[in-house]
Amino acid sequence: MTPAPVIVKADGTSQIFDPARLVSSLERAGAGPHTAERIARRITDTVVPGASSKEVYTRAFTLLRKEARPIAARYALRRALLELGPTGHPFEDFVSELYRAEGWQVGTRKLIQGHCALHEVDLYASHPGDRQHLAAELKYHNDPGYKTDLKTALYVHSRFEDIFACAPDKRACPLDRGVLITNTKFTSEAISYAQCAGVELLGWGYPEHDNLFVRMTRAKTYPLTALTELSHAEKQLLIAQGLITVDALVKKRRSMDMLHLSSERVGSVYAEAEGLLSL
Repeated sequence: MTPAPVIVKADGTSQIFDPARLVSSLERAGAGPHTAERIARRITDTVVPGASSKEVYTRAFTLLRKEARPIAARYALRRALLELGPTGHPFEDFVSELYRAEGWQVGTRKLIQGHCALHEVDLYASHPGDRQHLAAELKYHNDPGYKTDLKTALYVHSRFEDIFACAPDKRACPLDRGVLITNTKFTSEAISYAQCAGVELLGWGYPEHDNLFVRMTRAKTYPLTALTELSHAEKQLLIAQGLITVDALVKKRRSMDMLHLSSERVGSVYAEAEGLLSL
């Protein structure tokens, strides 16, 4: 039996290509078992030793897009988050919309007094149901190989420790939880430290059962950049107008007028958007 080829991940490390993992990721995006198996077989037959994980992903995405664009859009959510850049503000706005979809009342870039310093937090949210208040530090990266590391976890932990050290009656607002949120993965050192120090993390693939992908699909809140029917330039024009999520685009039907698209293309964009939201 021919040994499975070794491929190169985005962070430069190597791993054995595992068709079963590819099938799982395709099914998680919404592909049926037969479709996922068929795509995985086609890629397995062509992948060569030393290929990059990006090449494998691109091939799978291309084949899946021919089957169903909405499912391909969900398969590409990690790429869609990377495409929100180059600055971190659209990512902050997207995470705010995600928390709102989950029932939180959200504010951004809020000042909170700590014991030793005044801190500006990227996101401040309160949940009327359980009266929880949280603040989040957001770290956005547009490099798919980058992992949020121990240094970042240490820095964020120290900021929240200073806030919690301040007497509650002296803070600008109540606070129960501090969260570090990123669109990338975390290093194992960052995760180990966070678990030991009590730092709450949210990122791509972490925590296992409540990560960004899980929460986006559960809330049906997706970045506008997930849509494959729009070009990168068109997406950036819409984001500049404050449109961050797919559901916002669907609700504001006239928002695409500025792009001067044909009626056929507009119809295709909305068909993909509504298909994605219905998965």
